[in-house]
Amino acid sequence: MSKKSNQNIKQMRAIGHKLKPVVTVAGNGLTENVIAEIERALSQHELIKVKLAVGDREAKAAVTEALCETCGAELVQSIGNMILILRRAPQPDPRLSNLLRPQ
Repeated sequence: MSKKSNQNIKQMRAIGHKLKPVVTVAGNGLTENVIAEIERALSQHELIKVKLAVGDREAKAAVTEALCETCGAELVQSIGNMILILRRAPQPDPRLSNLLRPQ
């Protein structure tokens, strides 16, 4: 990985640290409603935090992978029950984007 991408990841983690989870994925897993809400949040905010209440480490990894694949997002960070995911918008809204708003 290049130094630039490491710097970007550090910056995104710093932004993500201040964010509240937008969605909680619980016992029902990735339902249509959960995916729709995550899609909406990614479209508006680009960088979002999601809480996973789905069981052990393997279950969290499986849900994270499925979520990123379904939504076309990439995992920035995973700590405990929280994941930080990113999907850049083609036309980000500076008022809503967590990447463009002043922190």
